[in-house]
Amino acid sequence: MVKEATFGAGCFWCIEACYKEVQGIVSVTPGYTGGLKENPTYEEVCQGNTGHAEVARIVFDDEIISFEELLELFWFLHDPTQLNRQGEDIGTQYRSVIFYHDELQKAISEKYKNKLESEKVWENTIVTEISPIEKFYSAEEYHKDYFNRNPQNQYCTFVVRPKVEKFKKVFNDKLR
Repeated sequence: MVKEATFGAGCFWCIEACYKEVQGIVSVTPGYTGGLKENPTYEEVCQGNTGHAEVARIVFDDEIISFEELLELFWFLHDPTQLNRQGEDIGTQYRSVIFYHDELQKAISEKYKNKLESEKVWENTIVTEISPIEKFYSAEEYHKDYFNRNPQNQYCTFVVRPKVEKFKKVFNDKLR
């Protein structure tokens, strides 16, 4: 059955580039959610006063990959202990957040977060929000498949590419 998941884990270019390589993923769309501004633009979200996070909406076939497996990838892709930032990307738009689509996703997300916290996987406290998805706004066309279309971009070279390469090594068994 085809379902949706929405994650914020820093820059949406990184999230999209990794998840789109995974078996069972139907599509990955970068976008914005979690804020108050209707139809926000990238420039508005980057200013940090819309309340929106950069996210990836992931459409997946749960007969091939489960929501729990998507969460495993999510926790790996970023540092969930960094409040409102990932590396040099600073602001609430880069926050760690799981936007759940139903009560089951909420329960699974909370259980997984609590497990990681109790096992002290990270030295610092996990700050990942778990919030209901409300309105999702697709990012502008030029953000879609950004990493593959802009491999020479400095951010892609120094941030996205190393993350994608590490992801592929660790999760090789889950790739297309």
